[in-house]
Amino acid sequence: MSAHGAVLRHHFANPEQQKEASVLGMWVFIAQEILFFGGLFATYLVYRSMYPYAFADAAGHLDWKLGAANTVVLIFSSFTMAMAVHSAAHGKSRAIVGWLLATILLGSVFLGVKVVEYGDKFEHHLVPGKSFHYTVHHEANLAADPDLAKHAQLYYGLYFGMTGLHALHMIIGVPILALLAWLAHRGRYSALWHTPVEMVGLYWHFVDIVWIFLFPLLYLIGHH
Repeated sequence: MSAHGAVLRHHFANPEQQKEASVLGMWVFIAQEILFFGGLFATYLVYRSMYPYAFADAAGHLDWKLGAANTVVLIFSSFTMAMAVHSAAHGKSRAIVGWLLATILLGSVFLGVKVVEYGDKFEHHLVPGKSFHYTVHHEANLAADPDLAKHAQLYYGLYFGMTGLHALHMIIGVPILALLAWLAHRGRYSALWHTPVEMVGLYWHFVDIVWIFLFPLLYLIGHH
């Protein structure tokens, strides 16, 4: 049985048709993800324009250096993911495994940094809810917005919602990468067929791009 025949599903006429369906399905999935995140970004921008001083002040409590470090980590993870796809296209199973494991490591580092950041917010009572307690970062912002603490809580609601949803996508992605690495180790993919690696690569790059937008919107506005 050929490499193509081993993976060709019965409802497809040929491997090319099957791959086209996979690519279309992934892009449709990414399109609805764009709409989903787009709604959150639009909500953020609306409230950001309504309460600029509160949002800028609240962002001042974030460690932009950690955010920048995580941005670099994700950029490198996009590179390692791209190399995994490149290796798959050339049928290099061992290289696929190596690059996927590197991507998993970088993704885990990103999530570890987020755990540290979230822990700091819980420690300083910056989690929206009954225990929320806000300390003004710049007094000038309080003068411009007397309800600054209330509006800062809105900022942190969006912060946890947007970064938490992004982190959830990464938490889902990491075990999928691990599964791909295991299958690659077993010789599942070849230069003739490696569609799953390509599709997960698209997903991973999308998640990375989302963070590229989240970082300046959430972390840098307090330094503007």
